[in-house]
Amino acid sequence: METPAATPPAQVAAAAPGQPQQATPPVTASGAPTAMPSPAEVAAVVTDAAVRENPCPVDEEEDDEATAATDDEGVSEEGEMQAPLAPAAPAGPLYTADLSDEALTEAWKKDPSTLGSMSIGFVESGRQLNSVRVPDDKDWLVVSPEIAYGTQETVDYVAAAIRAVRAQYPNVPPLRVNRLSTKDGGYLRPHKSHQNGRDVDFGFYYPTAEPVRERERERYIDVAMNWALVRSLVVNTDVQMILVDKRVMKVLYDYALSIGEDKVWLDSLFNAGFNSLIKHARRHRDHFHVRFFNGRAQELGRRVAPLLALQPDQNLMMYRVRNGDTLGGIALRHNSSVVAIKKANRMRNTFLSIGRRLVIPLKGPCTHCPIPPPVQLPPRRLPPQAQTPALVNTAPAASGKLPNPCTPAAPAPTPVAVPTGAPSGLSTGR
Repeated sequence: METPAATPPAQVAAAAPGQPQQATPPVTASGAPTAMPSPAEVAAVVTDAAVRENPCPVDEEEDDEATAATDDEGVSEEGEMQAPLAPAAPAGPLYTADLSDEALTEAWKKDPSTLGSMSIGFVESGRQLNSVRVPDDKDWLVVSPEIAYGTQETVDYVAAAIRAVRAQYPNVPPLRVNRLSTKDGGYLRPHKSHQNGRDVDFGFYYPTAEPVRERERERYIDVAMNWALVRSLVVNTDVQMILVDKRVMKVLYDYALSIGEDKVWLDSLFNAGFNSLIKHARRHRDHFHVRFFNGRAQELGRRVAPLLALQPDQNLMMYRVRNGDTLGGIALRHNSSVVAIKKANRMRNTFLSIGRRLVIPLKGPCTHCPIPPPVQLPPRRLPPQAQTPALVNTAPAASGKLPNPCTPAAPAPTPVAVPTGAPSGLSTGR
């Protein structure tokens, strides 16, 4: 494996495309690894990635099958969009450590398809490359195949989460998988998000395969199966957030508490304010909006940003329309053309709405395009029984690698001390 010199070996975590990503332990200024946070502390953890992608829901409306008539407000991502196009040293794991800068550049020039799925830019102003469609399957129903494209990681997470529910409830009806992104990503009316293959809309589980069309969906859903889905997303995937109406949140929280789920853990998911994993969003009374972290796809998208000009067909930037903008003015400022912009955005006329994100084909390299910072996957918020009770030795092993506190080992009845210098036995698989 070839590792960039800027990334310390102990911080590198490589993974194949579409595979669950690994996490490396946080390290203090003195170089010692920090201890795994307790369940009570999870709610207070604010990861860099969560801050970068300010998940503050506003309005996003859709029905199970019909597109809403008015534009939504999506999910705010403005806090993520402040990084200029400039070299940035990774501050954590490098999820593409199997590719040196030279190997990445060569693959991008020769055949970008060999690199796998890429999540380029931001969920509100981005796109995707080498996307994968959610396959047809007995466990779920793809409602709109033409907008069911995501990164390989996202599609794998969708399958893993739903199949875990099927394993628990063998007679569960198929789940409706609504919107992800278009094949190439970009603006998907009426959403601001759903642009770079990391957002998925799931319908609810009902007692039968036929969805209920009543307004108060929380009175008709199968609460047990929907809680199983939420729990599966939290435990089995690198989920960033789940948006749903607060009335649905309440019945899920009450049910989970009634079957003995740990209250501190539930509060870290539902009632931790900004740090909550499950958040209220208006007009989400009929579906879950789920966003995943994509360690590899996001990191590839960040690393290829300076290389886009080497592939003219992929040399694109995202632009947000401001007051006073005209299509001709935008084309002139960015060395593009009106015809190229209209074609890239499937526009029938030159009318622009303020706030809309446009794909701008470029004729040369973009030296001022914002790009996301290096991605860092936070630890999964596992329930207490899934966390390791072992108080292992946190000193570096003989190999020089640190034990990984982000992924728990199998539960043990009593703590087991690990001799100094011996392998810790902690699993690094996520």
